[in-house]
Amino acid sequence: MNFFENTRKPQGFGGKLMTKMMNIGHAKLSQWGFSNISVNPDATVLDVGCGGGANIVAWLGKCGNGHVTGMDYSEVSVAESQKLNATAIKQGKCCVVQGDVSAIPFPDAVFDYVSAFETVYFWPGLEKCFFEVNRVLKNGGTFLICNESDGTNAADEKWTKLIDGMKIYTSDQLIAALKEAGFTEIKMYSNTKNHWISIVATK
Repeated sequence: MNFFENTRKPQGFGGKLMTKMMNIGHAKLSQWGFSNISVNPDATVLDVGCGGGANIVAWLGKCGNGHVTGMDYSEVSVAESQKLNATAIKQGKCCVVQGDVSAIPFPDAVFDYVSAFETVYFWPGLEKCFFEVNRVLKNGGTFLICNESDGTNAADEKWTKLIDGMKIYTSDQLIAALKEAGFTEIKMYSNTKNHWISIVATK
């Protein structure tokens, strides 16, 4: 396995290293993505593909009276996220679970927000996964997607060659899949200089 496969599913020592790199490397994208939504401090949040757990930290800072759940299908990511957020877990404000986005292990309509930072590239079938996100969101809930690649930068194609199973989507493709999954109000934000996109979809 080449090192960059750890972006898809961190494993072993290389995976631990990758989660730490992702926490640092994705910080600016995350800050920008968060700037496109307003957050209720009592919110219940699910961060899908939580990686090293930095976005759980960010959510906890915004939801002081709420609860944040991180989910990842990588054991390494779950362990690293739990380590980073150990205090919040002890306080009962946070939990981190292993799970698959195509079959999210939670009942219907339990979250106010679901976030996906730099992760939808690896999801197995967008419509099915987006339908699962829609299912676990409360009515009026928000789904935040943030991607560093908007599908229009030819330089990004090297990553799809390096990382098995990675697919970069345009905003149009993401919006079409969100509509198919039952989302109604969809807003798209772009940072054209960096080829970043953020999509905010409401159930």
